[in-house]
Amino acid sequence: MVEAALREGLKRAILRRLQALRRVAGAGQPEARALLPVLRQWQAARLEASFADVLADPRMREAGRFFLADLYSDRDFSGRDRDLERVMPMMVHLLPDSLLVAARDAIGLHVLSQALDLRMAKVMAQRRWQRLDVGRYGEAYRACGLPRLRGRQIALILAVGHSLDAAVRRHGVHRILRAARLPARAAGLAELQGFLERGFDAFDRLGGAGPFLARIEAGEREVSRRLFAAHPAPFGT
Repeated sequence: MVEAALREGLKRAILRRLQALRRVAGAGQPEARALLPVLRQWQAARLEASFADVLADPRMREAGRFFLADLYSDRDFSGRDRDLERVMPMMVHLLPDSLLVAARDAIGLHVLSQALDLRMAKVMAQRRWQRLDVGRYGEAYRACGLPRLRGRQIALILAVGHSLDAAVRRHGVHRILRAARLPARAAGLAELQGFLERGFDAFDRLGGAGPFLARIEAGEREVSRRLFAAHPAPFGT
């Protein structure tokens, strides 16, 4: 009874976040929306450079790539998120709680990141910036403000990682994911299935996500602190 109520609560939370994602995806002025690719490409390149040490570590490399490609990247996640909404009634009965929590937090992260990116792009449009550098990025970041929500963004990134780590530790999850591969593709759910498999495999290879997540948290919180403080080298020396 308690487990059924928990799963129903997770399903409702995921569906609410998907509805919020649709609202945010349609928000913003055209001038700002047109600058989103410029902003996201710049952010993706910055993150690649910031995580160079993680990507050079054989044990952390795959988890780092998963974070950069599936959580942080400038890719369009709308196909995966539509998959999630369509299949949620079935998923809630098949997947372990840890993967449902990971899905909930990943969608919440994308809602918040989309909203913050739109605010940044609005500043770019107001100042007629067609490109970014470190100085302009910091200026736009501070103009948007919202330090509490920036902290929440980092917290959601970590939450997804902890949920995937919990799924890795649960017996039988890998077998469930593998068994779902062909049915998922047949049902047109390949993007969602791929996201779950990549995340599980990346965290499985970590052999414990503690050091990796600690590195993410320390690095990104320090970057945010430096950006708000107008540090001349917010991303490192």
